[in-house]
Amino acid sequence: MGAPLLLVLLNAVKSPQDFADHGPLGLPTGIYLEGIKTFWEAVDFPRKVWNSVLISSLVAALGVLISVLNAYALGIGRIKGRMWVLVAFLLATIVPQEALLYPLYIMFKNIGLYDTVWAVVIVFVVIHGAFGTYLMASVFSAFPRELLEAAALDGANRRQILWRVVVPVCRPTLAVLAVFFFIWTWNEFLIPLSFLVSADNQTVQVGIATLQGERIMNVTTISASALLGIAPTLLFFLVFQRTLTRGLTAGAIK
Repeated sequence: MGAPLLLVLLNAVKSPQDFADHGPLGLPTGIYLEGIKTFWEAVDFPRKVWNSVLISSLVAALGVLISVLNAYALGIGRIKGRMWVLVAFLLATIVPQEALLYPLYIMFKNIGLYDTVWAVVIVFVVIHGAFGTYLMASVFSAFPRELLEAAALDGANRRQILWRVVVPVCRPTLAVLAVFFFIWTWNEFLIPLSFLVSADNQTVQVGIATLQGERIMNVTTISASALLGIAPTLLFFLVFQRTLTRGLTAGAIK
C-alpha cells in the first residue's frame, strides 16, 4: 500500500532530466522542487485546497445531520412503509452520476447556482445523505429501547431524546460517517468538473486534471500534483485515525 505513495514521492522530487536518465524507479540524484512549485503556482493550489476543504466539510456536516434526522424517523420512529423508504434511499445511492448531470445542470442554471460551490455541496449532501440514512437507520433500529423509555419517563420529548440520548451514544459511528463523507467528497471528480467551470471555484482534483491536460509530458510535475493532492486527505486521516478506529469498533464488545 505504501509503494505507490513512495513512488509518487520519489518522482515528485526528481528533475525531468533525472527522470529521463533513470526512469520512474530510479532514486533521485538530488532534490528538485521546481515541479511542486510549478504545480503550486499554475493551478493556484491554496485556493483549490480551500475550495475542497470548504465543500468537503460542508458535505460532511450537513450529510451527517440529514442522515441523523432521517434515520431517527426511520429507525426509531418506525414510520409507515419504512422498508420501502429505505429501499428508495438505497436505490438513490446506486444511480450513476452520469445520469444526473444533465437534469442537475438545467436545475442549477435555472436557480442561479451553476458554477458555485453550493451546487456541488447540495448534490453530495443528497447522495451521501441517502447512504447515511440507510446506514444509520440500521444502527438506530438496534438502539436500546430501555434508554429511550428511561428518557421518556424523565420527561424528555422526542427532540430531547434525539440530541441528548441517541446522538451522544452514537457519536463514534457519526464521526466515522463524517470522515467517510469528507474523504469521498474530496476525491470526487466528475460532478465538480461539470459544475465548477471557473478556476476560482474548482477543487484540487479538477486542478490536477487541468494540469495533466496542459503538461501531459512533464511526469515530475504530475507526480508533484498527485503528492500535493493526497497530502491534505492523508493528514486528515492521520488526525482522525483514533476517532475512526473507535467508531469502527464501537459496540463490538458489550
